[in-house]
Amino acid sequence: MSTPARTHLHRLTLNHPSCLSAPSPRLPIRNFPIRRCFARRTASRPVHTYARRRVISSAIDPLTLLVAATVSVGIAYLATSYQVSDQATDTGAKPTEDKAIARKPCIREEEEDEMAAQQVPGRPGNLTPDQEAKLKEMWAATLEVFGVIHERVSLEANGASNPASTDDTTSTEPKKKHRSRLSLGLGRKKDKASGKENDPDTNGNDKHGQNRDFQAALASQTPAQLREAFWSMTKHDHPDALLLRFLRARKWDVHAALVMLVSTMHWRSQEMHVDDDIMLRGEQYALRESVSGNAAEKKEGADFMAQLRMGKSFLHGTDKDGRPCCYVRVRLHKQGEQSEKSLERFTVYTIETARMLLQPPVDTATIVFDMTDFTMANMDYTPVKFMIKCFEANYPESLGSVLVYKSPWLFQGIWKIIKGWLDPVVASKVHFASNVEELSQWIPRSRISRELGGTEEYSYSYVEPREGENAAFADTASRDKLLEERIQLVSSYETEVLAWIHGDGSGEGRGRLAQRLARNYWRVDPFVRARGLHDRTGVIREGGRLDFYPGKAGTGGRVEDGVD
Repeated sequence: MSTPARTHLHRLTLNHPSCLSAPSPRLPIRNFPIRRCFARRTASRPVHTYARRRVISSAIDPLTLLVAATVSVGIAYLATSYQVSDQATDTGAKPTEDKAIARKPCIREEEEDEMAAQQVPGRPGNLTPDQEAKLKEMWAATLEVFGVIHERVSLEANGASNPASTDDTTSTEPKKKHRSRLSLGLGRKKDKASGKENDPDTNGNDKHGQNRDFQAALASQTPAQLREAFWSMTKHDHPDALLLRFLRARKWDVHAALVMLVSTMHWRSQEMHVDDDIMLRGEQYALRESVSGNAAEKKEGADFMAQLRMGKSFLHGTDKDGRPCCYVRVRLHKQGEQSEKSLERFTVYTIETARMLLQPPVDTATIVFDMTDFTMANMDYTPVKFMIKCFEANYPESLGSVLVYKSPWLFQGIWKIIKGWLDPVVASKVHFASNVEELSQWIPRSRISRELGGTEEYSYSYVEPREGENAAFADTASRDKLLEERIQLVSSYETEVLAWIHGDGSGEGRGRLAQRLARNYWRVDPFVRARGLHDRTGVIREGGRLDFYPGKAGTGGRVEDGVD
């Protein structure tokens, strides 16, 4: 970041609306109450304390200590032996039985999964004071990029009491420029570039060119567009959880996390058009393209549908930690059969669909690369590089584990090349399994299909799009009403964030608003996301409820309580 940009960032101050009635101290971003863990100094103890200890120690006879220790160990051994033999008599268990089994003798597989999916550190509700301070700093920097802070300060200076109320028809003042609608990607267009003096420069590696994308985003998108892209990306996620993904990925470096976040929003909205094209149009659009009279459109649509129908990669079931699993059947890929554009579109579509299957405390997924019958004809480095960039640059902290199943010996040399491209953190999540016994360390055998050597009676089968399944798109009145509700919820959430940054709130208000935003998203979802395979098969249900094994009782599948 250049010196003028850094100075500009440091001069920014935040004022909460509740503080306007009386002068209040400004809170510069650089002075956020970040708690540092300094080592506490302790006063040196007097010399005579250590002198007393030396006298007492020398007064104890070593032989006495040895006898006392021997007696204590003997008593403990006898007590333990008696207890074990007593338990073996009562329960019929062997004294050498695993203690873990004795602690939970009646726990079912489903309950074990729930116990395994415990909330991990660095998530909403489980932050250290330092991490919470970093989150505050991240929110402040993010809201500055969105122009929210300047907007609120301007409204406060003009005596506005409700930041969300900008359409006062009785006012004699010139009307302010209307805020961009939080349309979740519907009908958004690129605006003319607006200048930004920021010149970011993160410390460390920038192998995916995120500094360049960050600058491009600030140069080509207005603050309102960036704000819209963020809330479009949020969907049903807790907004704090989304920011925390980027903070964890950048080891709590706020500036680096901000660069990563903004470059991701630029990638989603300007390069891949994730929400206003890929997810909005979905499978039914690709089906129509596949029979188009335009040769280029027909090729892209046919390539996309071919990958869906063959099941090159598909989502099914969960692993032992409750994470949704994505299976990639590498043998079905042939270099050059599908265009690079259709491969990228299919990859992003699969990842975004997997996001729909995440509910707290589960926030990552598992990928299983089935290398059965792999040959060099299946090897294609281009889509591999794109997938790596997706997870490292644009979907941070989304991978729980990567399982490479039945890789042949010729893959060893390929893996050395791929591993060199991976971030060490991502590489550490890659595990190899040569048979179903090893694979069952991560996925229960009852949830592994017979195709992979398990016992589950499952085989992938694609269900074609149905006519009229996206009829909700025509109901623009209902859509607009729900989007207006979302605008108000977003504004309220941002107000709560500003209050929390100033120390005026505990965060409970943000938690309730995050739940309301999630409920609102699932009501908006039918209007902004085309129905897909998992909607048609009942995995994703109304209101965001999930059933990973629909219609199959006793397989460990269960219907998750949604947010409705």
